[in-house]
Amino acid sequence: MESRRRLPPLNALRAFESAARHLNFSRAADELSVTPGAVSQQIQNLEDYVGASLFKRTSRGLLLTDSAQTALPALREAFDRLAEAASLLTAAVDGRRLTLTAPPSFAAKWLVPRLGGFEAAHPQVDVWLSADMALVDFASTDVDLAIRYGAGPYPGLEVIRLMGESVLPVMSPELAAANPVNSPADLAGHVLLHDGSPVADESCPDWVMWLAARGIRGFDASRGPRFNQSSLVIEAAMAGRGVALAKRALAQDDLDAGRLVAPMGIATSVDFAYYVVHPKAKGRLPQVRAFVGWIKAEAAAHEAALDTMDQGAGI
Repeated sequence: MESRRRLPPLNALRAFESAARHLNFSRAADELSVTPGAVSQQIQNLEDYVGASLFKRTSRGLLLTDSAQTALPALREAFDRLAEAASLLTAAVDGRRLTLTAPPSFAAKWLVPRLGGFEAAHPQVDVWLSADMALVDFASTDVDLAIRYGAGPYPGLEVIRLMGESVLPVMSPELAAANPVNSPADLAGHVLLHDGSPVADESCPDWVMWLAARGIRGFDASRGPRFNQSSLVIEAAMAGRGVALAKRALAQDDLDAGRLVAPMGIATSVDFAYYVVHPKAKGRLPQVRAFVGWIKAEAAAHEAALDTMDQGAGI
């Protein structure tokens, strides 16, 4: 407690952190909405407090002293923790809200159809879902957790692997009846639909790679419509526009409902997987604990159903 009472003023620390980041008092002043003179005074107050200079004034501008350079990373971490604590206070006040982000296709094809189960089990929680591919800065937003599709790991966060992914050819049952696909060679008579979503997974084959791995040549497998979201290529396949090489986790509900068929039942596993991530402190919130427990159970049930299905089919 004594050490806490002896902490320097927060405004002086904020001025130092900003000035150290910019190495310029005027830019720090603009960021903090004060005058450069006020920043200079706060820095002077902090230097008086610690009994040492924090900046070297040179002809080329400001430089940090060795002691300031050493302390700066810990100070930045402390401000991140303060921002996290403020976010937790807000979340604790508004305990009904759970804010999360998820990739658009995963949100549309897998998460949203299942969310009703979570809402029924936890009617006191309002889910605010943002379908977004951008990485989340948990320190500067009110996002509680994120679902990510990638290779992992995600340093500095609590990370739970939900389920893996694979790709397989799918098409509408009407198209399959009109122009059957019994082997990879039969794809030469079909329009190929391409998933052009911006994920850098080198283990995930496109049509050119998938057909080449099966020795199929003689036609241009790069031709055909291309979509920038995995959900769109699945929708195009359901509409009978061609055969898609689709992510199985996203297409499985449509396969189960008969809106799609997998004519050859050939699934190729990829390295990427789905993860739920959040700052460690967020895991203390009851709505986050409830959602993480629920989505882990849903993902486990999904993978168990696929395993049973594959064993029955002899895959």
